[in-house]
Amino acid sequence: MPTFASFDGLQLSYTAWEGEGRPVLLQHGFAADTNANWIAPGVVDTLQDAGLPVISLDARGHGRSAKPHDDASYGDDAMVRDVSALLDELNLDEVSMVGYSMGAMIALGAVAADPRIRCLAIGGVGSGIVDFGGVDTRVVTPEAISEALLASDPSTLPPSSAPFRALADALRADRIALAAVARGTANPKLDLTAIAVPTLILAGDTDPLAAEPERLAAAIAGARLVRVPGDHMAAVMHPAFGSTLAAFLTSHDL
Repeated sequence: MPTFASFDGLQLSYTAWEGEGRPVLLQHGFAADTNANWIAPGVVDTLQDAGLPVISLDARGHGRSAKPHDDASYGDDAMVRDVSALLDELNLDEVSMVGYSMGAMIALGAVAADPRIRCLAIGGVGSGIVDFGGVDTRVVTPEAISEALLASDPSTLPPSSAPFRALADALRADRIALAAVARGTANPKLDLTAIAVPTLILAGDTDPLAAEPERLAAAIAGARLVRVPGDHMAAVMHPAFGSTLAAFLTSHDL
């Protein structure tokens, strides 16, 4: 996996697959990485079968990218700025962007900040974006996620935060870095009315973090909402997620 120096010199890792047409940039969710969010569930294969070139970025603190342990490394929209830095590195004039969960929040910030993003697809989020600008704190708070990651006994964790710890443990992730991500990443200030690119929202039908996705769709002009089976961890694995995504991206590859 190649690496590059982002805007602040931090070394980030990405993976690229060849294809024809506008590249699709994938941004994974919290505690996940390129493999867990996109390769293992078959999303990359589905997009490749559709002939699309694909790029996937391991966010700072995740996967094979550098993992600072200080909260400040994740503030000031750092992950949004990482997206633009990658587009600069690859000398790309335009991309479609796909984000899931944390990656959806990054994608929403990036499409507002960078005109090179011409098409947007987000999953794993719902009315929390409208009401809080990011993580739906009615379900789980960043503080609770941080505490779960650092807990000495994960068997005592509540159902709202336990899945984040379980995923981090399953991927052997750097839990100290992820706790810093949770604490240091503030919900972005999003003006959803300013989004003017074709937008798809994919929401798991039993995903508490994607509750009321119709409210999110209504806040973005022309956004299309598709519900797929599954909760927050499982929806991206359902074949309908990848097939719907590929159809949307190919239909807007202009």
